[in-house]
Parts: sequence; structure tokens; C-alpha cells
Amino acid sequence: MIGGGKMAEALLGGLIERGWAQADELHVVEPVEARRAELAASMPGLSIGDAPVAGADAVIAVKPDVVPAVLAGLDKAGVRRVLSIAAGVRSDAIEAGLAPGAAVVRCMPNTPALVGQGAAALAAGRHATETDLDWASAILSAVGLVVIVDEADIDAVTGLSGSGPAYVFHLAEALIAAGIAEGLSPDTADALTRQTLLGAAALLSESGEDPAVLRTDVTSKGGTTAAGLAVLAEADFEGLIADVVKAAADRSRELGQA
Repeated sequence: MIGGGKMAEALLGGLIERGWAQADELHVVEPVEARRAELAASMPGLSIGDAPVAGADAVIAVKPDVVPAVLAGLDKAGVRRVLSIAAGVRSDAIEAGLAPGAAVVRCMPNTPALVGQGAAALAAGRHATETDLDWASAILSAVGLVVIVDEADIDAVTGLSGSGPAYVFHLAEALIAAGIAEGLSPDTADALTRQTLLGAAALLSESGEDPAVLRTDVTSKGGTTAAGLAVLAEADFEGLIADVVKAAADRSRELGQA
């Protein structure tokens, strides 16, 4: 694991918990001493150092601007298979920094992986096989849902699920503020908002129903929910969400061309 940030920690914890590997079978490259100590304390037995293991498979979990330096180290160590969760870095750019024929799988995860509820999309580079995709999928499956897409779709995935949690958190902020404005205490508005979002998400996931059906089920003609939804319709809520996702996807495309 190249990089020991929060997403890397979530993946490592998931792999250990699921039995994919023991802590002492995993190695993390993390330059910050304080962060090394935190990882060592949370996952006893984990191997931690400042260089990759020669010939090992690697997960690139660093900021995009650090990737070129990381690739130089991986190439020197003879790494031939990598999974990259570095946002905006295309697989061909990663392949160019490694030995010819190296297998690259690109991934767009999201932050709910930190609680084992992530949504990740994988895309194969030019030399990645089904076996390589299975390997990468096993890693990401330890912390949530995994889908396979073409790399051309990764930008759309970024706009939807990669950035999507931030949209939900912003909705939570707005609901809490609205509840307070209607006279609820901050604690009550906060508790009701968190549980409402959690419950709605669980119902959506576990029922298997179309979201439109669930929305209709809770909306009585002329009732309170209908009144609220009418305001969203007047503000073109669906169009706004489409614009939000498109803006994030477009920015992902721009970063990929940088």
C-alpha cells in the first residue's frame, strides 16, 4: 500500500477483517512518522516502511501530484501489477511510468469505504486481465460494492459516486439548518436528520424498489410531502442534480488531461 491515509487505512482494515490477508502480510509505504505510529497502533503486526517491497503487487493511494515519484519507486522495485485510487490519473499515464506490460487497474472509490459501505468502480488498463480485475475487486470488495466499467466511464463515476457523499452531507447540513429554522433544537434536528438519511438509504437498498416507487409511496395527494416535493420540482431539483454531477465529471476529465 503506497500511502497510509484514511482510504488506505480503510482498505487495510477491511482486508484484515475479511481474512484476505493477515496484518504481517501487508506492507505500507508511509513517509510521515506520526502516521506510521498511528497505523502500527491500529493494526498490530502491519509492516510499515519507506520503500515498496521488491516484486510485490501495489496499491497506489496517494495524491495525484505524488504519483510520478511513486511510479519511479515502483518501477525500481520491479512491481508489475498495481491498483490505483489516485484521482484523475489515467491508466496510460501509470503504465508509462512502469515496466512495459505492467498490469494497471484504475479505481474510483468513495469515502463511505471508511465504514465498510463504499462504492467503487474499477477499470482495466491495456495489459490488465480478468485475473487482475478479480484481484483488484477482492481488495475493494472488503469495504463495499464494486462494479467494473470502461475507463471512459470513470469520470462519470467520479461525478456520481466519487463525489456523491459530499452532496449527501450537504443535504444533511441543509436539513439540519431547516429543522432549526422551524423551531427544533440543534440536537434534535441533527439526530432526526441523521436517522432519516440512514433509514431512507437502508429502505432504498434493502427493498430493491425503484426510488420513484418509494417516493410515491410516501407522498399522499395534497399532503405534507407533496407540498415539499412541489418546491423541489419548481426549483428543477432533477436538473440541478444533473448539473452538479456533470460539473464534477467535467472536472475529473480536466484533471485527467493535465
